[in-house]
Amino acid sequence: MELLMERPREEQEKYHILTYGCQMNERDSEIIAGLLEQVGYQPTSVLEEADLVVLNTCSVRHSAENKVYGKLGEIKRLKTQNPRMKVALCGCMAQLPDVRARLKKLGVDLVFGTHNIHELPLLLQRGADMAEPCIEVWDKPGEVVESLPSRRANGISAFVTIMYGCNNYCSYCIVPYTRGHERSRSPRHILDEIVKLVDEGVREVTLLGQNVNSYGRGLSEAVDFPDLLTMVNQIDGLWRLRFTTSHPRDMTPKLIDAIASLDKVCEHVHAPIQSGSNKVLKLMNRGYTREYYFELAENMRKRIPGVAITSDLIVGFPGEEEEDFEQTLDAVKRVGFDASFTFMYSPRTGTRACSMPNQVSREVKHRRLLRLNEVQYQQALEANRKFENRVVEVLVEGKSKTNPHKLTGRTRTNRIVIFDGPETIIGKLVPVKITRAKTFNLEGVLGGGNETPNEK
Repeated sequence: MELLMERPREEQEKYHILTYGCQMNERDSEIIAGLLEQVGYQPTSVLEEADLVVLNTCSVRHSAENKVYGKLGEIKRLKTQNPRMKVALCGCMAQLPDVRARLKKLGVDLVFGTHNIHELPLLLQRGADMAEPCIEVWDKPGEVVESLPSRRANGISAFVTIMYGCNNYCSYCIVPYTRGHERSRSPRHILDEIVKLVDEGVREVTLLGQNVNSYGRGLSEAVDFPDLLTMVNQIDGLWRLRFTTSHPRDMTPKLIDAIASLDKVCEHVHAPIQSGSNKVLKLMNRGYTREYYFELAENMRKRIPGVAITSDLIVGFPGEEEEDFEQTLDAVKRVGFDASFTFMYSPRTGTRACSMPNQVSREVKHRRLLRLNEVQYQQALEANRKFENRVVEVLVEGKSKTNPHKLTGRTRTNRIVIFDGPETIIGKLVPVKITRAKTFNLEGVLGGGNETPNEK
């Protein structure tokens, strides 16, 4: 891969990355930072100081795009005060042709896509020699590029991408068009990356993919996702192993058994049901029924003691009637989701759902979202209350963002716990006795006497 020559230290420029969207984008931003530092840029946390601002964007919902456009307006004003400032935009928005046409008017100097992040150093050099904005977006993915530099935040946890793209083509989702078809990384490269992370002090890894359950497709070797979990579970020094996201249709008995039997794999499965209505699920092209999901959830709870099941839920999908929405509320109660990300349906140009008849009004979607949240939040609170007066194992992540005088960490089931404790235990596994359950987190005290941590 061709790279820029590193600048002399006294001429080093500063970069600032703004990341929108999912964990995949967060991981991409770590690679972008690594590429920039490899060619001599230095990071700055102050936007106004940056010589290069990179916006790593998301297009899953219209609101995400609006945030980016609003930020570009702010940055355009900064550029009038600092003519040296350059602006680059990448991520899912960059893959959309209508977006690229609009960016030229917003002061963007460089546009690159999800498939050619590795070209960033070369594109920066090319853009410096051009009077016009440099737009270089691959419409289709190439081969998976390995061994890219990365700048990860110092911490106990890290994301590791195991595959790219998606083949499911849910009718509401833009991801297959912006991320391409599924491509799996080889187990060897994944294991090498995790071993290196563990050597650097990482103790918890989250495996990333649009649908991790389909890992292995396209590889020359016969390996699937449960096989990969088994391999990673054997890495010495790794304490916890997580993964996201799981498509319910591809949750096999072999995968459920792996989660149940592998000691480092955490008892948390994020398997979005999206809707509780069979009619809507069919319109969404999800490939399963509510009855299938109920049986799947029951099997997971039987086989994986104490498992936390979380979901994504969409309200107001085209054609969703009141009866369909009531079935979604019923599904939330029947499954007993520990937590859910809830959304109003957002039309995405280029998806089948965008042109479907019987679009639901914003007023109805908003009303349904409020009702759904009321049910889901009550369900989450009830699930959390089961932990009061129990001792749980917490991986301490650092100071709490909401209360800097306290520490925060997560249980194996991905529940946030806030408690008092010395900073010397950050990065350690500690027992915490839960004293109070809230909707979105637990509160507790360090220790717990002679009790053994047990979430199950």
